[in-house]
This record gives sequence, structure tokens and C-alpha cells, in this order.
Amino acid sequence: MNVFKCSYRLPLLLLVLPLIFQSVTSAIDGSVYETFLGCMSKRNSSDHVSSLIYNPKNSSYSSTLQAYIRNKRFNTSSTLKPVIIVTPLHVPHVQSTILCTKNMGMNLRIRSGGHDFEGLSYVSDINFLLLDMSNLQSINVNIEDETATVQVGATIGELYYNIWNKSKVHAFPAGVCPTVGIGGHISGGGYGVLMRKYGLTVDNIIDATIVDVNARVLTRKSMGEDLFWAIRGGGGASFGVVISYKLHLVRVPETVTVFRVSKTFQQNDTDIVYSWQHVADKIDRDLFIRLNLKPDNTKNTIHASFTAFFLGNSERLVNVMNSGFPELGIQISDCKMMSWIESELFWSSNVNNPVEILLERKYSPKFSKRKSDYMQTLIPRNGFESLWKKMVELKVVELVFNPYGGRMSEIGESETPFPHRAGNIFKIQYSVNWDKEGAEAEEYYVNQSRVLYEFMTPFVSKNLRGAYLNYRDLDIGTSFVGNNSYEDAKVYGEKYFKGNFDRLVKVKTTVDRDNFFTNEQSIPTL
Repeated sequence: MNVFKCSYRLPLLLLVLPLIFQSVTSAIDGSVYETFLGCMSKRNSSDHVSSLIYNPKNSSYSSTLQAYIRNKRFNTSSTLKPVIIVTPLHVPHVQSTILCTKNMGMNLRIRSGGHDFEGLSYVSDINFLLLDMSNLQSINVNIEDETATVQVGATIGELYYNIWNKSKVHAFPAGVCPTVGIGGHISGGGYGVLMRKYGLTVDNIIDATIVDVNARVLTRKSMGEDLFWAIRGGGGASFGVVISYKLHLVRVPETVTVFRVSKTFQQNDTDIVYSWQHVADKIDRDLFIRLNLKPDNTKNTIHASFTAFFLGNSERLVNVMNSGFPELGIQISDCKMMSWIESELFWSSNVNNPVEILLERKYSPKFSKRKSDYMQTLIPRNGFESLWKKMVELKVVELVFNPYGGRMSEIGESETPFPHRAGNIFKIQYSVNWDKEGAEAEEYYVNQSRVLYEFMTPFVSKNLRGAYLNYRDLDIGTSFVGNNSYEDAKVYGEKYFKGNFDRLVKVKTTVDRDNFFTNEQSIPTL
């Protein structure tokens, strides 16, 4: 009899508890919102800050939150949402947000473009406040001194468009996805097709403005070289709220050349890919050749796609290829000459659109997972053959190989927090995207990336297996939010930063001793 009583009571309890929890949570959220709004209004008496602050009861809350969620894994009904969203228009709004959030003992997440692959800029396992920087998007290009000052809420596409409007022979070394936010891109390192010529995005930053934990507005001179060093590749959200960066623009010819050539396993794929890794980091630094490996499930084979960017015309490119990488067999007919800005449309698959498409912020998110590795020794021929078999078996994981060398090999490991420099042939991105919803689908696809990652262990960087911060990956380690222990953080920290991790910890301890700026993979204090 008691068994039956328990079996009837348990479902009733399970039905009632969520209702109780929701009502309590709503009451807490309402109280938090009123307290926070009061604090913000007091500190911004001349502004109508209520229009910048959203809680779940606000009709624009969901659209504001979802506008910059670029991974559908973190846009489900079970995902913990921010108690409050703040969308600042001016620096004082950021200062007030920091102080009011601190006063309330809340966790703060900072989002620019929302492309971080683990959603740490807008997702947390504890109640948190979201500071959405997307309205801070001003861009000032000064061609006379070859600089641009850009706020972190601007996108890469907007930056490129503004540079192109001022000059046809200037560019900036950043990524090829135009909707990525400048803030996250720079704070994690940033790279693009100009990296072999001019280095990473962070290698071309000459100043910055940041609001620290005490709400002080600091520039390079007032923040000091240690903090300026840390926010160029060490993850800006661990140290404060970066407002803007000052960039050094680089020169490009009026005409550049691109090509995209695909091969399959049946077309002597192994020999060509095997040859690519021998020359990718050693060929003319004006040339960047990305290699994509993608399984073809209809034909049980692998497609290898070689996509190139060259700072010169097609004739010189063919000469460079014939002498450095003849196995690919590039001809004039494979090449397309265009302006630098048109090449950005080519890389982002917008080649038939007007340049103004770079100003478009709309993005169609998928469910996705990314992982990363660094290659320091050549993969043997039989290693590639076994890789083809594994990729065909798994069916869903795409590999992207980005070549290093050139300028990347000339910059010291400690010049910025990003340490993966000389000795690296190329970086690997493990890419999985899917459309099917649900925990079962997520477990399947994420596990496929983990299986291939494990398979690659014998071939990739040894001793300390490196990882790239902008391909954020919680699989490599996490720490407890608000109480990030040094030992826990060291597990992922040294993979991202190698020997630079300890210096980042010292900077963090100096500028944010109480660890206010914290997430699952932030820099800890001592």
C-alpha cells in the first residue's frame, strides 16, 4: 500500500515543484531588476536607462537575448537565461553596470558578437547579468596615420567596409566571418588570411580603452603594459570590459588573387594533401592556402578543398605555385583577381553580393561544436590514409587546416598571450554542425568531434597539447565560476597560453583580486 501511495505522490510533487520554483524565481528576478534599475538610475540621473535594461517580463527581452546567440545549443528552453540584460549606449552605462552588478553580488557576462563556440559570453550555470555591447559599434578610420579605432560591438564586416570606404590599399588582419564581433575576436587572438604576412589581429593593436573592476576608464598609458599585454589574446573578459581597440592598418595591393580548388580521394588526394603540409608554412608569405577536409557521405570519400588568398596578381601566383606547390596544378584559369574587399566577400561566400552585405548582422545559427589542435610535425602518408578512413566512418566532422609560418614564426611566444608561433606548421579546427534538436542529437555530434580529436593524438603537438582560445572548448578543462582555482584553471590555461598563463594570472591578481570578472574558463587569481 505504501508503495502505491509513494508512486502517486511523486508525480504530483514533480508537477508542483517547478511551479513553486518558477514563482520564487520570478519574485527574485523582479526584486533583482528593481534593485538594479534603482542603482543604474541613481548613477545615470540624466539618462532614461530603463530603456536599456531588460528582464524576462519585458516584451523585447527574448529578441534582445537571441539577436546575438550564434550557437543553437545555447538557445534552448533548458538554457539558464540572464536575470537582466543591459545594452549600454555610452561608457558611463558600462561603468554603472559594473558597480551595480558588484554591489548585488551578481555574475557578469560580456557579449560582443556572440560567436564564442561555448556561449560563455551569454550562458552561465548560475544566475547572471548580461552586458550586451552590440550598441557600442563606432568605427573611426584615419588613413593619414594608418589607424582605426573600433568599439567592441562592431563586427569584422563593418570594420572592413569602413576601411574600404576610406582606402582601396589598406586592410586589417582579422577573420573572414563578417558577423563576428570585434571584442571577442581580438581578445582571443584573432587571425585571417593576412596572418602569414602581418601576423595575428592582436599583433596589430596599438592601444585600447577598458573599464576596470573599479569602473575606471583606462587607456594603454594609464592601464600599464601588463594589462595591455593581457587583453591582446588573453581573453579580455577576465580583466575588465574592453570598450575599444586602436588598430594599425596594413597595406595591400589594389588587386589580389584568390582560388578555390577541390579534389577527392580518388583524384590522388593523399599525395596532394601530403605535399601541402610540406609547403604550407614555407611558401611565399604573400600566399595563404587553407585546406578543408570534408566527408562525402553519398560517395564514402573525402573532399579536399584548397582555398587561397594572394597579395598579387594571378601570373605571379601561378609562378609561386609552380615552384612551391606544383602538385596542385594551379593554372591562370583557376585564379580570380579582385580588390581586397571583394576577396572578403569571396571568403565569406558572399561573392555575388554588393559590398554593403558586410554591414549585415543577420546570422542563421546552427547547433555546433569546435575543437582545435596545433601541428608541429608532418603527418606521414599512412597517417593521412587512416585519417580518411576515420572521417568517412564518423561522417560528420570537418577539418580545417590553417597554415602558419611567415610573420607568425618571427613573433616571440611571449610578445602577446597567444603563444603558438614558431614551430607550428598549421592549426587544426574540428568543425561539427547539425540541425536536429535535442540532447540525443547533441550527444551524438559532440561525441563525434571528441572521437576524431582523440584519434589525432599521435599526430598533434606533444607534451602540452595546444588549443586556440577563440575556438573555446570546455572539454579541455573548466573551473568553478567565482572561485576559479589556480590548479583547475592551469589545465586549460596552459593549453591556450602555454608559459604565458602564469603571467596572465599575475595580471589578473593585480587588476581584479576579488575575481569579479569570471567564467568557466577565465583566468584565476592567486
